[in-house]
Amino acid sequence: MKKTFKKIPTFKSDSAEALFWSSHDSTDYIDWRKAKRVRFPNLKPSTETISLRLPQGMLEEIKMLAQKRDVPYQSLIKIMLDSKLRDEK
Repeated sequence: MKKTFKKIPTFKSDSAEALFWSSHDSTDYIDWRKAKRVRFPNLKPSTETISLRLPQGMLEEIKMLAQKRDVPYQSLIKIMLDSKLRDEK
């Protein structure tokens, strides 16, 4: 027995669509067995600005290391954090 899928309605706004999908099962509208995995290699991960207080000496050391590696110090901080997060996993 072949399943018939409902037609996805047209939405007036993103919020109307979000409201619809929050109360409807997508498997009634989409045959996920036919879905194909896609990649978006040029998308950059979203970032969020934070304020971080560091001891002055620590920041100076980070800036010196960054200068030796020829990278911005904030990028070096992200690299170091990412490395530590991977180690912890």
